[in-house]
Amino acid sequence: MCAYINRRGQVIRVGIGTPLETQIPPLELPRYGAERLSGIRCIGTQLHTDPPKESSLIALMRQRLDALVLLTLTGTGKVSRGKGATGYVRGAYLVHLMPQTDPNLAIEDYCSISSLTSLELLLQQDFLELVDGLEAEFQREYVAQQVDKDRDHVVVVGLQTDSRNQEQFTDSLAELERLIDTAGGEVVQTITQNRSRPHPQTVIGTGKVQEVALKVQTLGANLVAFDRELSPAQVKNLEAQFGVRVVDRTEVILDIFAQRAQSRAGKLQVELAQLEYMLPRLVGRGEAMSRLGGGIGTRGPGETKLETERRNIQKRLSRLQQEVDQLQAHRSRLRQQRQKRDIGTVAIVGYTNAGKSTLINALTNAEVYAADQLFATLDPTTRRLSVVDQVTKKPRNILITDTVGFIQELPPSLVDAFRATLEEVTEADALLHVVDLAHPAWESQIRSVMKILGQMPISPGPVLLAFNKLDLADSETLAKAQEEYPLAVFISARKRLGLETLRQKLGELVRYAETGAIK
Repeated sequence: MCAYINRRGQVIRVGIGTPLETQIPPLELPRYGAERLSGIRCIGTQLHTDPPKESSLIALMRQRLDALVLLTLTGTGKVSRGKGATGYVRGAYLVHLMPQTDPNLAIEDYCSISSLTSLELLLQQDFLELVDGLEAEFQREYVAQQVDKDRDHVVVVGLQTDSRNQEQFTDSLAELERLIDTAGGEVVQTITQNRSRPHPQTVIGTGKVQEVALKVQTLGANLVAFDRELSPAQVKNLEAQFGVRVVDRTEVILDIFAQRAQSRAGKLQVELAQLEYMLPRLVGRGEAMSRLGGGIGTRGPGETKLETERRNIQKRLSRLQQEVDQLQAHRSRLRQQRQKRDIGTVAIVGYTNAGKSTLINALTNAEVYAADQLFATLDPTTRRLSVVDQVTKKPRNILITDTVGFIQELPPSLVDAFRATLEEVTEADALLHVVDLAHPAWESQIRSVMKILGQMPISPGPVLLAFNKLDLADSETLAKAQEEYPLAVFISARKRLGLETLRQKLGELVRYAETGAIK
């Protein structure tokens, strides 16, 4: 049996079982945080005199208890009516947390476990003084680690299933860490698990959930990010276990898009994507709480607050959809005007951070924002570029457009919301596919981009492959790319290497696209 007592001496919970079996869910604790304890102490009993088991220490850490006292019984004494375990108190163990900075220590190293002591000595312990001293130490350690309090401290969780090979899993996990850094977070720990398929309630297994919860506590993390899309029920279950916010890969990408959108069109499309992502997560709970249906138990005073919020989101979605349709029509008119002037168009596509913005700056002095970040730019930028016509040998102007970067497992909500922007790809005469040759996963990035292009409602025009960051790639990678893609162009947009060759190839590409020489 375990009894939980607050600092006022009030018993707030009594449970039959071990400290782990009777633990209070993190979200129900009165105080929570890396620099504070929960304000609750636990008193439990056990028949044996062995020190506390690891499961008891896990319960102590997960709940951030002020202290855990385990009373050992003699097994002799007054016999209860139910003939259950009885006895007098033989001794007690006092356990409390210790501030530690190393995340790779054993569980025992995070706790201070006293020797078996008498009840008389235990009663002489001033628990308030003990807790005040511990919290002062936690506070000092917490402040020392919080160099930038504006950055989320994130625990990343990855699940490798039978549907993903090791290379894909590793690349995806590394990409999520990069996404979190771009979003303004700091990855403090990465935890992985191998399962044949995800757990329907918590994605990862029960033991791994306990491990993540412990890391959240010991590292002072305030966010857990999963490298896959989570259902609303899974998010709810995981947040109840961890006591902190849980997000999936899609939500991280949406957050970056919200930060990067600058133009009205970009902000419009991002808000549309966010609301489309949010609505199903409201609908799932709203139907269960609805009072607008028919039948017994459904009649009531009216719609709930959740239904009101859902209705408002649906109205906002309708308005945003109309504005996106207007934006789509406006872009269509601009493209028609360009086609009337008989100006060739090339859309730059590629994986995010491949160097598309740097390239359009180098070719046209466009002054587009470029940085070593994922999704540094969202808004398409169109500029004139002078090339040599391969038939007349005279200069001619073409239009080149920088588009939003692609990423593997691009959320469908983003594809739908950014269709007005992505139409620049399908309506262009030709595509310039920029590849980061210095990236270790450049081959899978090519496949990801081509997969997204293949899912476009209209087949894009001919594609010219341009391997960027030539100055950063090793000779072995370069030789492999040249052998596999002999028609590609190899450039360095940052060093302005190979740009004249690229201009010539673009002139040929547009001419071929206009004359139908390439299908």
